[in-house]
Amino acid sequence: MKVKIKLFDSSLPMPEYKTSGAAALDLYSRLDLEISPGEVAYVPLNIALQIPEDYFVLMSARSSLQKKGLMMANGIGIGDYDYRGDGDEYKAALYNFGKEKVQIEKGERLVQMIILPREKIELEKLETFTTINRGGFGSTGRK
Repeated sequence: MKVKIKLFDSSLPMPEYKTSGAAALDLYSRLDLEISPGEVAYVPLNIALQIPEDYFVLMSARSSLQKKGLMMANGIGIGDYDYRGDGDEYKAALYNFGKEKVQIEKGERLVQMIILPREKIELEKLETFTTINRGGFGSTGRK
């Protein structure tokens, strides 16, 4: 699959798979930033994309992000097909859950992205289901 990409700062590398078996491409911070405890920062990731129709971008935290005391504020990020304008730079909303300020350096790898197919669904509204209730979170026990 070919994806059109624009870099806002050409001194930074293109998103890349860091190993031959990597599932996702690493994205880089375009700026030096500081995130205070309890704050959310919108970190520009230096890319705009034009993905194929019926695909979407899924962004998730790199596994090392939590070591910095950061997490994605929205859990994951979704980039829709129609987020494709010249100025539509992808950003990561990062929350500092620690007790100290966190420094982000320009060029630091923070999040990763996968481009996945999208299948539109049709919802069918029912008043009741005929299947048995499972019970909720943790209902199958610990063992």
